[in-house]
Amino acid sequence: MEAVTALEVPSGSTLKVKETHTADAEGPPASSRQESSSPIPQLLPHIEEHPKIWLPRTLRQTYIRKVGDTVNLLIPFQGKPKPRATWTHDGCALDASRVSVRNGEQDSILFIREAQRADSGRYQLSVQLGELEATATIDILVIERPGPPQSIKLVDVWGSNATLEWTPPQDTGNTALLGYTLQKADTKSGLWFTVLERYHRTSFTVSNLIVGNSYAFRVFAENQCGLSETAPITADLAHIQKAATVCKIEGFVQRDFSEAPKFTQPLADCITVTGYDTQLFCCVRASPKPKIIWLKNKMDIQGNPKYRALSHLGICSLEIRKPGPFDGGIYTCKAVNPLGEASVDCRVDVKAPH
Repeated sequence: MEAVTALEVPSGSTLKVKETHTADAEGPPASSRQESSSPIPQLLPHIEEHPKIWLPRTLRQTYIRKVGDTVNLLIPFQGKPKPRATWTHDGCALDASRVSVRNGEQDSILFIREAQRADSGRYQLSVQLGELEATATIDILVIERPGPPQSIKLVDVWGSNATLEWTPPQDTGNTALLGYTLQKADTKSGLWFTVLERYHRTSFTVSNLIVGNSYAFRVFAENQCGLSETAPITADLAHIQKAATVCKIEGFVQRDFSEAPKFTQPLADCITVTGYDTQLFCCVRASPKPKIIWLKNKMDIQGNPKYRALSHLGICSLEIRKPGPFDGGIYTCKAVNPLGEASVDCRVDVKAPH
């Protein structure tokens, strides 16, 4: 063993020590060369608890907010030592001017002060600890009231009936429409009265208008946020004229207008929300006047207090009062007279409110 001599180093100086070998003149051994070229191993922290995210049940389906609402989501997670938590929006980094994040020891908070439609999308939280990673996805939908239908037109007036058509709105408010609300107003009072609500088609025949009155009509669009703020009004008035005097001529043979039932407007499939009254409409032509029978899944529902059926001047309606999950199914309207019968079907789906 060689002796080691202690050296005194002046204050402020640095001492560098270099290891030497007796074989320096011939170069280092082969084993030393191999060891010097090997990478230095990295020491990884001891993982006491694997990363895991506890996503609240309410966030496992689409999280819906209105424009202007606050979004404040607290997502618990686990991991020891403290994992690294990061968020993305539709695969991109968050916009720090709109979204703020606070990461704690065991949770992460996503905060948006005033949500806008552009904030809708898929948010992903990633919790990483070394090479271990846990992720959770949250779908956020920011909605607002729909725009108004683009136009409404008076198509025809006969007897005490008026047929209307309208076009859907350009903007549905970033969510599906629940239907349309149609209103009428006579020129004498100027007051608006609702004819039907949450109607899914873009045409309808209004009946039972008062003879001698003139009517205007308007239509609103509706989604989860409510009715559109404005509504287009018909440019033309529906003038309900008095019936002309009929003169019967002797010897005139009256033509037989009898015919079997024929539906001129079918039932429309619809999606409704639990607890909201829903109406189905169709139109039938027949002479003599047909008997109207309503069926659900081919079972007669006449007399059931859950339903209210009306038929007047060929317009048939069925009101489903406060529908529940078991009120969905295939609904049939059947018209029968001595000359024959006809029927139309539609599907009604009842969904739980968000």
